[in-house]
Amino acid sequence: MLEKTISIHWFRRDLRVEDNPSLDYLNSLEEPIMCIYVLDEINNDDKIGQASKYFLNESLKSLNSILNNCLHLFKGCAFEILESLLKDFKIKNISWNRCYEPWSIKRDKKIKSFLENEGINVKSFNGSLLWEPWTVLKKDDTPYKVFSPYYKRGCLESAAPRYPIKSKKFNLLNISNDFEINKLKLLPKNNWYRKFEKIWKIDHYSLKSQVSDFFEKKIQNYKLGRNFPAKHNVSRLSPYIHFGLVSPNMLWYECENLIQNENVQHFKSELGWREFSYYLLYHFPQITKKNLQVKFDKFPWKNKNDHLVKWQKGLTGYPIVDAGMRELWQTGYMHNRVRMIVGSFLVKNLLIHWKEGEKWFWDCLLDADLANNNVGWQWVAGTGADAAPYFRIFNPISQGEKFDTDGEYTKKYIPELKNLPSKYLFCPWAAPEEVLKSNSIKLGLDYPYPIVDIKQSRELALKCFSEIKS
Repeated sequence: MLEKTISIHWFRRDLRVEDNPSLDYLNSLEEPIMCIYVLDEINNDDKIGQASKYFLNESLKSLNSILNNCLHLFKGCAFEILESLLKDFKIKNISWNRCYEPWSIKRDKKIKSFLENEGINVKSFNGSLLWEPWTVLKKDDTPYKVFSPYYKRGCLESAAPRYPIKSKKFNLLNISNDFEINKLKLLPKNNWYRKFEKIWKIDHYSLKSQVSDFFEKKIQNYKLGRNFPAKHNVSRLSPYIHFGLVSPNMLWYECENLIQNENVQHFKSELGWREFSYYLLYHFPQITKKNLQVKFDKFPWKNKNDHLVKWQKGLTGYPIVDAGMRELWQTGYMHNRVRMIVGSFLVKNLLIHWKEGEKWFWDCLLDADLANNNVGWQWVAGTGADAAPYFRIFNPISQGEKFDTDGEYTKKYIPELKNLPSKYLFCPWAAPEEVLKSNSIKLGLDYPYPIVDIKQSRELALKCFSEIKS
């Protein structure tokens, strides 16, 4: 056993040293800090998706570099690992930043109770949300179910978010450490993730440049520009926020330092939507398994597997839908506007349960987040809190024409249609045979025919909805 007394910081969804409340607290206690990360897939009800595993792998490597090779990796049951560390080290303090998934809350309560009984000083902190879920309630002490009053009356009228903690020098435990990232076995055996390497720079130094670029340039047309997938007005920061390479507090106060306008306010409201997702997860944990609106339990889903597979592969015959699904597969990301389009198409035109879409996104998205993924899908499906009405059905033809007018985004991911005139790009089946032939396109061979009729499928969806409305 190491003779000197130490503290332990347990890294979870806070893979950074800047603005890390738990790490900062331990540093004030003056004992050397042992930094650990535990890949706990035993107590985890939601195993990390394949794309997210790649992002986590690279994030941990970057964090270890910042910590001067002082990050200790473990894989297994977090309770048992911490129990083992008590035998090997003289530990006085253990702290972490809170997670809000139902399984995490249950596990952490058990661990905290055990450690306190062992005489350990245990602290947990808010390192990933602007407002704790239990601090924002209506006047009758019940949780909000609609975003606008939650954000405007609940959040903006409450205490301002915590100001980011400035980076400092930490008193890290300096013992021999073989940082064997491979022992976590995060990377899949196939090389699917290799394509991400050319697209994403997953390290803390590149992240700073990305954050600066967004707030200096891209945010100035954010409110309008974020709807157009070919434009570069989105932040693409969601995976970094999810794994905690940057805190929402840091981004919030970056906004506060700018001249306030509708673009800045809209970005802040998107941070607010992320908060709302975690808020709903905390107050209504059943949403991970069930429709929040129970009337949809009786909805007559069709769940045709061949349609699901074609949707997953980007072979529906609707170019804007297929472009989005191919972007997801090739980049681990999908533009937000397109996420709504492909989600609506799956749930309302194909009548496939939103859980199937949620599962596919979970495995393919670098930013796969239990709260955001679930609430987003329930919003699109019309089954959740503050959901889009079920009868709001996105038309993939008009959506493509409106938000990808020049076809730049669609043609990037559907190169087989790159020479098709814009008039027919989002409805290639409507193009005259001579137009298709002159552009070397044979429908059914080079690009599929639509798997459903958009008008008929819409009418069927509304008919199904009318049956459960009462």
